[in-house]
Amino acid sequence: MAQVTRVTEHGGGVWSIPVPIPDNPLGHTLVHLLDTDRGPVLIDTGWDDPTAWDTLTAGLAACGTSVSEVHGVLVTHHHPDHHGLSGQVREASGAWIAMHAADAQVVRRTREAEPSRWLVYLEEKLSAAGAPEEHLAPLRASRASGRSGLPGQRPALPDREIVPGELLELPGRRLRAVWTPGHTPGHVCLHLEEAHPAAGEGLPGHGRLFSGDHLLPEITPHIGLYEDPDDTTVIDPLGDYLDSLERVAALAPAEVLPAHQYAFTDAPARVRALLSHHEERLAGLQALLSTPLTPWQLAESMEWNRPWEQIPYGSRNIAVSEAEAHLRRLVKLGRAEAVPGSNPVMYQAI
Repeated sequence: MAQVTRVTEHGGGVWSIPVPIPDNPLGHTLVHLLDTDRGPVLIDTGWDDPTAWDTLTAGLAACGTSVSEVHGVLVTHHHPDHHGLSGQVREASGAWIAMHAADAQVVRRTREAEPSRWLVYLEEKLSAAGAPEEHLAPLRASRASGRSGLPGQRPALPDREIVPGELLELPGRRLRAVWTPGHTPGHVCLHLEEAHPAAGEGLPGHGRLFSGDHLLPEITPHIGLYEDPDDTTVIDPLGDYLDSLERVAALAPAEVLPAHQYAFTDAPARVRALLSHHEERLAGLQALLSTPLTPWQLAESMEWNRPWEQIPYGSRNIAVSEAEAHLRRLVKLGRAEAVPGSNPVMYQAI
């Protein structure tokens, strides 16, 4: 029996298809389909998984098209729940794949680097952050055994670049790229510069925004570090994210079409809420740093969606990365500093 997938028609040649993410509390990624004069274009594709693929193809059929007709794929960012099926879509349709250059570079590094190089890098980073021996031991064991400890998927390399500020080459559409780094270095939102189909019902103009993970109705996206092991540049991803939020608020789109949860209006209000949340969190972390802490200790003390003891191994690595991103922001703002001579490095409030 053919699979039936529930899709949402947003009007004006835009649909969303909920594509499942295996074993993830988010549940699914909303893959958006945008009709153009050259055929359908997908905004993200979902996780590389047989059930996700079946759901995506069934969803396209429910929208009155098929994967073979897809003209192009626009990737908001490189994470596997957004970019995972891009290569399979390209194989089935001949579609092009477009991504911001910064995230394309992350994909290239992921494909080309020796797995052992990433294990060494991760072990060094976590050790410097003050991770305990019991957390480092599995990394050392994987390296010693020759196992990568990393997912085996090889994400597809894009063949087009999404250039911030420019209109994308989509016949019959005005879709402009907005660079919104923070969640990833090359995250982009896509601004559909057309009158909203429901504008006559009281919605303002300013088109619609495909926001990826940058702006979600209830979730605050993860802000961590995506660094090149061979690049010593100190980045400030949280600062980048906050600046990007201001840029999106200024667009004041009539409606936001995110990659998770549901479509919503009043983007400026959501941006204000997120800016307030991050300021409160920074103030809370600054208070915690009245006693010097390593990044690992700070992560243990931060508020998460569950107690630290219940956070899985891999998610703890992500949590420490987010703690470091917040520390970098506090240091840049002159509200915290590294304790001289501490090893592993500790931070204290100023």
